[in-house]
Amino acid sequence: MNGLEDKKAENIVLLDLRPHGQVTDSLITDYFIIATANSERQIKALVENVREVTKILHDRPPYSVEGDGSSGWVLMDFGDVIVHIMTEDKRRYYDLEGLYRLANVLVSIQ
Repeated sequence: MNGLEDKKAENIVLLDLRPHGQVTDSLITDYFIIATANSERQIKALVENVREVTKILHDRPPYSVEGDGSSGWVLMDFGDVIVHIMTEDKRRYYDLEGLYRLANVLVSIQ
């Protein structure tokens, strides 16, 4: 999450998607990190910073990256963690927090 805070992402949320917080294989992933960016340029900066920080700290590049700044939503798949970087309007429209409302919110940084 440091890679997001460093570049001024807003409303950063870490959701635990594991059933009842148990250490088990979940259907999609174990955790979602969702963050809001204010512009296409900021989305690009956040994606690059997350990529760089996870490489330095965990020696782990994403398995895949979907979307781009112009789409308003980028998904970075690290296997057990999926990072969603979205504009405010895309975040409101797709409402991942509402869709996964039963997930435990582990961290919420406004």
